Amino acid sequence: MSNEHDNLQVPEVLPLLPVRDVVIFPYMILPLFVGRTSSINAVNEALNKDRLMFLASQKDMDEESPTANGIHRVGCVAMIMRMNKLPDDGKIKILVQGLMKAEITEFTQEHPNFMVKIRKLIEPNCDDRSLESEALIRNVKALLEKVISMGKVLSPDILVVLDEISEPGRLADLVASNLGLKVDESQNILETLDPIARLRKVNDVLTREVEVLDMQQRIQSQAKDEMTKSQRDYFLREQMRAIRSELGDSDTKTEEVEELRGKINNSKMTDEAHRESLKQLKRLENMHSDSAEASIIRTYLDWMVELPWSKASEDTLDLKAAKTILDEDHFDLEKVKDRILDHLGVCKLKKSLRGPILCFVGPPGVGKTSLGKSIARTMGRKFVRMSLGGIKDESEIRGHRRTYVGAMPGRIIQSLRTAQANNPVIMLDEIDKLGMDYRGDPASALLEVLDPEQNNSFRDHYINLPVDLSNVMFICTANMLDTIPGPLRDRMEVISLSGYSLEDKLQIARRYLIPKQIKENGLAENDIEISDASLKSIIRGYTREAGLRNLEREIAAVCRKVARSKADTDTPFEAKKVSLKDIGKFLGPVKYLDDPVRDISEVGVATGLAWTSTGGETLTLESALVDGKGSIELTGQLGDVMKESARAALSYVKGRADELGLSKSFFSEHDLHLHFPAAAIPKDGPSAGVTIATTLVSLLTDIPVNRDVAMTGEVTLLGKVLPVGGIKEKILAAIRQDIFSIIMPKANEKDLVDLPKHIRSKIEVTLVQTMDEVLEKALTKKLPNFTGPKRMRRKHSTAISSTVQ
Repeated sequence: MSNEHDNLQVPEVLPLLPVRDVVIFPYMILPLFVGRTSSINAVNEALNKDRLMFLASQKDMDEESPTANGIHRVGCVAMIMRMNKLPDDGKIKILVQGLMKAEITEFTQEHPNFMVKIRKLIEPNCDDRSLESEALIRNVKALLEKVISMGKVLSPDILVVLDEISEPGRLADLVASNLGLKVDESQNILETLDPIARLRKVNDVLTREVEVLDMQQRIQSQAKDEMTKSQRDYFLREQMRAIRSELGDSDTKTEEVEELRGKINNSKMTDEAHRESLKQLKRLENMHSDSAEASIIRTYLDWMVELPWSKASEDTLDLKAAKTILDEDHFDLEKVKDRILDHLGVCKLKKSLRGPILCFVGPPGVGKTSLGKSIARTMGRKFVRMSLGGIKDESEIRGHRRTYVGAMPGRIIQSLRTAQANNPVIMLDEIDKLGMDYRGDPASALLEVLDPEQNNSFRDHYINLPVDLSNVMFICTANMLDTIPGPLRDRMEVISLSGYSLEDKLQIARRYLIPKQIKENGLAENDIEISDASLKSIIRGYTREAGLRNLEREIAAVCRKVARSKADTDTPFEAKKVSLKDIGKFLGPVKYLDDPVRDISEVGVATGLAWTSTGGETLTLESALVDGKGSIELTGQLGDVMKESARAALSYVKGRADELGLSKSFFSEHDLHLHFPAAAIPKDGPSAGVTIATTLVSLLTDIPVNRDVAMTGEVTLLGKVLPVGGIKEKILAAIRQDIFSIIMPKANEKDLVDLPKHIRSKIEVTLVQTMDEVLEKALTKKLPNFTGPKRMRRKHSTAISSTVQ
């Protein structure tokens, strides 16, 4: 077969453009988007010369930077007809026309673009008038027309061009380039040089395509027949329903509709909800019972009739009985009990009262969740607990929209359905652990739920009707307030639950935990007796917590040991008195050792108080003075705020160098090292300021710090002591260490009101406003040459003024 481009002078070396998902045939015109740097360099190389380049397909379409081994050797010489630069991503668009087949004989260059030495491929001559070639040409044309008639989308001009082509090779190339074949199939056809053999392969491809299209039409016809059958079945069912109605037989769908209508009328729902329910019921009645939408409507109506629109629990308004129940269930917690009794008192005087929205904040195990259950029991209401920890999807609160099968209401509506009352006590547990992602912010969805001004018309996406939540009593629980968003925190009445003291835990263990575990382990009340000394040993040696969970586990372990002993004996069981020796035998070695007690008052060592999410802790701060250049070293895994407190305390001490009897060059010749033990535990916060300042003064004056004193407070550069948080937890931590003399800021005096009387009677609290008062109480003897704070303030004021100027 002759080619009109055979006489074209083609250079022996051409730039190579690897193409990913297409094979270029001679006479083929198509646009290409070029984005790879090496490919753009190849295009520029061709444009700078004779616009000719060699196009070959990659063996692996996903390979971003193909090597010589990843490119097919047979390709097509092409001419760039047009080139446009795309403005956005630096790519270029070229229009190319295939000219002739060629084969790569050598890769002469790989950077910055491929350059290849090529050899033109000359097709063998064939007799265009032979019977085989004529038959193949007619068959290919007929098959192509059939493919197009069966729905294959091809270029509309291809049939016009076919009539003008009588050469087998050119016809094969034209059809193959328009069929959208896979790269491997197209490459196989391109590499076949014999025109008759190439056309035979195209004929096979077209035959297979006709078979595929025929099968596709049969599948579509079958689906259409099934649809027609479904419609016919529907009409037959309707006829059967009419026949049953004439005969007086029962109709399942009619019975279901009438049952739902009766439930709707008896549910005492709001007028708007009643109208919407009847509307959806009418749609269900006119719908085929087997359709997917009918299932969605049926589920929606089930939710509507099962919601407690007008059902409410009757509140127990006997205040004396309520107080008795609260005292039975919980020891101490007077502030919470008073708040509940106040609410009941107001309810007794005013019937329609919005439910309070409380938030219990405290360490794990202090009784937040069980307190919610007691409140529900006290008020005679249903109790439902919702765990919010880890929730990231807003639809968990507001529900899903009824746009797909499986949609359901949010947890608020589910809780009302579970309680079967519109005034339950709903506990939103772990509200400080809500998450957020692309599906929405659950904390923002809770803003409407927990707002008394808005929750009387809460709209769930699934119900899509206003639901009154104003009678619901919401109780939230959290371990810390910091992670609760401000707008959400503003809607709640926060009540803090601190940890329990040793005496509190003894009382709670006696009243609640031991009787509970005796019952759960199958023992009788007189089968076991745990002494106070044994209980104290369990509390101090086997638990280290603000709450009671681990204490209950350890008591349960003791009860199990006694239960096993009782089960193993055949003789009458004698009551087991659990001694200190038995505790070690039952529970193993002591798990927690008390912090080392300071036997003597030492120089440069002071005891501070810290707050954690699990309660209070004591910190023994140590300091050392070494020769150096005036730097300060802080160790013990301290946070930024505590580091800043240490620097502020050091500046305060430097400002009083003269009064402490230190030379001006003292700090430039010595380094200070402050160490907080338990270095594996992160520490942060400003409340260690007074402890650090006291430690430094003790170190520099060689005066010991009283070992029986613990302190807390933030210190300023002027030596003022500012208030801090977590006072109750810190005092309980000091008592655990047998420290009963506490130094704390004067501004925290209000926090002492929350301490139980039996704790207040044990401790001696020194309220301070300046570091002078702290040092006077903490150090074992008075500072020499001490002139008081006035001179100090004057010096600092001068320094500040000069800095500002």
